[in-house]
Amino acid sequence: MPKLVTIGEAARLTGLSAKMIRHYEKIGVLQQPNRTDSGYRLYNQAQIQQLGFVYQSRKLGFSMLEIKSLLQFWLDSGRESRNVKQLAQQHLQDINDKIAELQQMKTVLQQLADQCDGDGNSECAILDGLAQLPS
Repeated sequence: MPKLVTIGEAARLTGLSAKMIRHYEKIGVLQQPNRTDSGYRLYNQAQIQQLGFVYQSRKLGFSMLEIKSLLQFWLDSGRESRNVKQLAQQHLQDINDKIAELQQMKTVLQQLADQCDGDGNSECAILDGLAQLPS
């Protein structure tokens, strides 16, 4: 890999769009890169690795705040792995909570769909079910 790459090449190498890379710079996830005399951004190998780290973290559903923390841990050789594990376990719990919520949504919607005849009549159990007030 070349020592310095443009934003387009950084995007290609990391799987991120140039727009997202600029966004990560703006919000402080990635330090501002050096620029050419013409103003083009130039990324070094460490920045490319950080962008790859962000990409992988986003694929796992971590929030930007969590990713900032994970990046700090990653860059700190004096970190304690228990702190990283605690963050990961909290994220796992959040994922499990979301899965349970999605399962409940699926169950209710499946019940409503099963009750709907889906024919030419105007009666629709799905709409009736949606119109019910919560108990």
